[in-house]
Amino acid sequence: MPKLDYTKPCPLYKKCGGCQLQNMTYEEQLKWKQVKVERLLKKFGKVETIKGMYFPYHYRNKVQAAFGMTRNKQIISGVYQSSSHKIVPVDSCMIEDKKADEIIVSIRELLKSFKLQAYDEHTGKGFLRHVLVKRGFSTNEIMVVLVISSPIFPARKNFINALLKKHPEITTIVMNINPYETSLVLGERETVLYGNGYIEDVLCGCRFRISAKSFYQINPTQTEVLYSKAINMAELTGKEVVIDTYCGIGTIGLIASKKAKKVIGVEVNKDAIKDAIFNAKRNKITNVRFFNADASDFMEDMAMQGEKIDVLFMDPPRAGSDEKFLSSAVTLSPKKIVYISCNVETQERDLKYLIDKGYKVKKIQPVDMFPHTNHVENIVMLQK
Repeated sequence: MPKLDYTKPCPLYKKCGGCQLQNMTYEEQLKWKQVKVERLLKKFGKVETIKGMYFPYHYRNKVQAAFGMTRNKQIISGVYQSSSHKIVPVDSCMIEDKKADEIIVSIRELLKSFKLQAYDEHTGKGFLRHVLVKRGFSTNEIMVVLVISSPIFPARKNFINALLKKHPEITTIVMNINPYETSLVLGERETVLYGNGYIEDVLCGCRFRISAKSFYQINPTQTEVLYSKAINMAELTGKEVVIDTYCGIGTIGLIASKKAKKVIGVEVNKDAIKDAIFNAKRNKITNVRFFNADASDFMEDMAMQGEKIDVLFMDPPRAGSDEKFLSSAVTLSPKKIVYISCNVETQERDLKYLIDKGYKVKKIQPVDMFPHTNHVENIVMLQK
């Protein structure tokens, strides 16, 4: 593996496009992100100083590599160039977990020795489409997901044995079948080839099960900072009823449950909800209930039944929330809303709506979850 020089920008940064701020020092990046949040949200109140990382490298616990063929039939693996389907070959990356990168390079070498082909998007021929590696930073458990184009895996047993011989630290291997012409990485069908099909990690004192399809924050070091800050902002006393919408595998809700009377988690992804229910049992947490439902419909139903909520946690996708969700949140009328966002532009839009409906911004705290990229995570606490 090539040695990385952290004093210089990544040699691939202009080609790959994943790390847009590599031309700045880390201090300059934090200033740039602080200004970005202030420019959009200062009108609502004081923006606290952004929380940065002590060592802003190799923080990604989930690494995804696309596999393909060059014109002269060489197998390559790496990342799609920003806004394209051209693969930029990557062996090691400054922000990805080192061990995950090593495993992906080993898989590429094994394909050659087993005479297996990478998938070719143009012809629809070939075997391996993607490799996904997830690592629990605190448990050191590693999951490898091989995304293949058909259920037929030649010399499967020997291939898995060869991979485990090279990397005995792998704790589970999953085969995911994706036969469709699609930009989605994972298909619906999955078979566990080795281990139990999931890994676990510890976050804020809770243990979480992570399966191939479930969402888990990719920077666990900063996730602890983010969630601890968000829960502190809610100023829970142990008497509150809390709803955690877009709850995923239950991370925020389960961590908040230690300081709340009761927590309700709502998530539309059924795989994630299975993990959330398992995680509650795994941590012996009994004051949380999880529901597989659309959060907007769920909150509307709660409001119609006259149920009361004290605190709403919301952590929507990049597109932000929609009016249906926000209006049902307002109807439910929690005393406090803690809004975690990975896109300050859509957060600004949503805050205007909530302010028009009688909420006031009390605290704003940016957190740098994705060093070297132009993304910034931000928490806003609103009160009625």
